[in-house]
Amino acid sequence: MASNVHVRQSGDGPAFWVLNGLYEVKASSDETNGAMTVMEMTVPVGGGPPPHTHSGTESVYVIEGTLRYHIGDETFEGGPGSFFHIPEGTVERFEPTSTARLLVTYTPGGVDKFFAEVGETAQRRELPPHSDTPPDVDRLTEIGKRHGIQMRPMPDA
Repeated sequence: MASNVHVRQSGDGPAFWVLNGLYEVKASSDETNGAMTVMEMTVPVGGGPPPHTHSGTESVYVIEGTLRYHIGDETFEGGPGSFFHIPEGTVERFEPTSTARLLVTYTPGGVDKFFAEVGETAQRRELPPHSDTPPDVDRLTEIGKRHGIQMRPMPDA
């Protein structure tokens, strides 16, 4: 098999619990020579990240569930089969309106290192025990800066 081929079976590879969600690495930056990071994310209702930008692009495919996606000044509803491509530097965030399973591709790669640093290693391939403790946004912001992610404040409700 060629040295640049990457194969990962279901349940293989690193997995992290982040913001009450399960984030599984399908292809890391190291495995793609920095070209991309591919993640499968399972995020419960009310989960999802604060508004942020990336130093690269993000493409999101909804496998299961529903979400509300805020991209720039627009809001979109998405369900199974929906696809979103977010250009570099665009402020974005998503809110699952049901438990959502997503396939997310980041180019270039490297964001897997952010999730490894902010999360904890998943003990099981399922959502973590729910935490009512609010996320440490200052910690997320500081770690994000090291990985090309700029966190923004949540909009007023």
